[in-house]
Amino acid sequence: MRVLVVDDHPVVRFGLVGLLSRDFEVVEAATGEESVTRASTVDVVLMDLQLGKGIDGVEATRRIRALENPPQVVVLTTYDSDADIVRAVEAGAIGYLLKDCGPEDLAEAVRTASTGQTVLSPDIAQRLLRQVRGPAPKLSKREVQILEHLARGLSNREIAKELFISEATVKTHLVRIFVKLGVETRTAAVTTAVERKLIRL
Repeated sequence: MRVLVVDDHPVVRFGLVGLLSRDFEVVEAATGEESVTRASTVDVVLMDLQLGKGIDGVEATRRIRALENPPQVVVLTTYDSDADIVRAVEAGAIGYLLKDCGPEDLAEAVRTASTGQTVLSPDIAQRLLRQVRGPAPKLSKREVQILEHLARGLSNREIAKELFISEATVKTHLVRIFVKLGVETRTAAVTTAVERKLIRL
């Protein structure tokens, strides 16, 4: 099995290559662009999220998964926010691991991912399970109003004017909305709210 390690830190790549070379044939890439170029020759990609200059790990994952006969992508990172997890999964990652996982767990995760099965760090799995089992995020009446205005394409200033509140207050509500929905952009907030039937277009 061939594995591509993608990380912009040479020391981290060196350690991962040395570790995984015991069980797999390993190649490496330092940038998102380089990972996309090399992805067609491997079975599994271990992808960091932050890759310095150029495209990040999420965009690299999206491009890799758009290839013909793409390899499976497993995110291996120190970032564990809900927004990061959602972005990675939406981009096509089949797994999400944190860099504090053990060597044996990492090798097993690679094998599992190569068969098309999802692999998640225990903490990530528990968090996602709670989200699935838990109720949909409750938005305040004002947050729903702001989302509805977002869906109409209004700017923060226009929303503030419509609702007779300050622009700063709109920004504060947006931050809370993003956290509750696990998103990072206005477009994603509207899309997620519609999917969860929190608002109607």
